[in-house]
Amino acid sequence: MSIKETLTNINDSLPKEVTLVAVSKTKPIETIMEAYEAGQRVFGENKIQEMAQKWEQLPKDIEWHMIGHVQRNKVKYMAEFVSLIHGVDSLRLLVEIDKQAKKHKRVIPCLLQMHIAEESTKFGLDEQELHEMISSETFAQLEHVQIKGLMGMATLTEDQNQIRKEFAHLKFIFDKVQDQLSNISVLSMGMSGDYSIAIKEGSTMVRIGSSIFGARNYN
Repeated sequence: MSIKETLTNINDSLPKEVTLVAVSKTKPIETIMEAYEAGQRVFGENKIQEMAQKWEQLPKDIEWHMIGHVQRNKVKYMAEFVSLIHGVDSLRLLVEIDKQAKKHKRVIPCLLQMHIAEESTKFGLDEQELHEMISSETFAQLEHVQIKGLMGMATLTEDQNQIRKEFAHLKFIFDKVQDQLSNISVLSMGMSGDYSIAIKEGSTMVRIGSSIFGARNYN
């Protein structure tokens, strides 16, 4: 099946309020262009420098989402163009994004990453850290970032009940934090293997790569 046919099938299966982020990490320009020509405009990358190279070469109406773990010293390479940073997991990182956004006279939309999985390898804030961050004076002074919502990744497991429970927990946190962050609207959860569960639990943004493009290229 072609990328165009696959994208059509996935888009037809998604509720209209759910945004599809096509995860294009490790994929060459021509493959991304195939998806672009099929109408896809939102792409996700997990390495900042790879994303910056693709941004330079590809059409400028593409929305680039940074979906991987972000190192503070690399924020400057994407501050000019990134449309959404999914994985903000510390106040120090948010302060750096604010600083780099200011240099480009723009406001960078961000999602705060929550740790909901039972795997210690996943990054993210717990509820206490989230509360402390958004209640802090430093957070209140940031003018060049906009918190659009939350993001989280479920445990990599075959146990659908566990995945469902973790996504439901993130939705619970999302609903609760709206008292403090009244403008949040994005709940980014769900990838190729579990996005249908995520949508049932309230996801508004899914990150799908291998189901669109096939297996990753690691060469």
